[in-house]
Amino acid sequence: MERLKLALLAALLTAACVKPQQTGTHVRLAVGGANQMVYLPTMLAQQLGFYKEEGLDVELQDHQGGSKALQALVGGSADVVSGFYDHTIQMAADGRQFVAFVNILRFPGLVLVTSPQSAAALTKIEDLKGRIAGVTTAGSSSQMLLTYLLQRHGVTADSVSITAIGSAATAIAAVEHGKVDAGMMADPAFTMLTRRSAHARVLADLRTEAGVKDAFGVSTYPASVLYAKADWIAANRETTMHLARAMVKTLAWMHAHTPQEITANTPKEFRGEDDTLYAEAVKNSMPMFSPDGVMDASGAAAVHTLLAGSMDKVRGAQIDLSKTYTNEFVHGR
Repeated sequence: MERLKLALLAALLTAACVKPQQTGTHVRLAVGGANQMVYLPTMLAQQLGFYKEEGLDVELQDHQGGSKALQALVGGSADVVSGFYDHTIQMAADGRQFVAFVNILRFPGLVLVTSPQSAAALTKIEDLKGRIAGVTTAGSSSQMLLTYLLQRHGVTADSVSITAIGSAATAIAAVEHGKVDAGMMADPAFTMLTRRSAHARVLADLRTEAGVKDAFGVSTYPASVLYAKADWIAANRETTMHLARAMVKTLAWMHAHTPQEITANTPKEFRGEDDTLYAEAVKNSMPMFSPDGVMDASGAAAVHTLLAGSMDKVRGAQIDLSKTYTNEFVHGR
């Protein structure tokens, strides 16, 4: 009996000394289109090991567009979204509190470009009346931005037929073959299109400060962010801080490295077969990436103003913008 007791005690001590493998805090992160450059830092953070450095086990979920990623968060199949900031304001208008806690893009990074077949007839946004325009998915930020651009140029949204064309190969095919007269595209798809179809015409370029100022009359327009439900953030403050740190590390790394080095660290399934073309797209898009992850109050106000100008529910709602974003996790508190 004593021998049996000693054996059991030894087994228990041995088991106590064997630690389970630590994989980190699990986070389900929904991305509004992993192959779009506007979400590149979210993917790079995984490739560079920054999530792991912060003690996180991040499960990246690739969705067809930002609205689909938001649906995953609302439905409970995701914890955090890598999507556009405007969704937090739209949800606030519905009385639901979603909070952006790290800013990825200073500019939307989208380009409104014509098909080669329509380029001669479509020389300005006003010419889109009665035409077909493509967006990533219905209800996406690309559709909201297109709606605003149309209204700003005196074109009512219902006078343009809007259809979903996706974000990568499907978007390129739709625009290149004239299935739509114009489309909202992000890199690398836009750069691929212009390489293959030199006659496509750019109607609005939202990748740079100059392009955003020309289109919207503002100098900054925060776009891609990481956001989550306010109650999830309150219950997972440490995890939120580590996610913000991983993203800030990634943004700093991107600004310290060449487009070629960024390309080399981007998964092949996202950058495609032509590394030179992808590096060109990275170079053209670098101005849009935030250097520090901080959300600028004037930028948040610009997004609200644009939304209020194109969405009745936002225009009629009393929204406290300070509750739709926070910089506390970027600052490490």
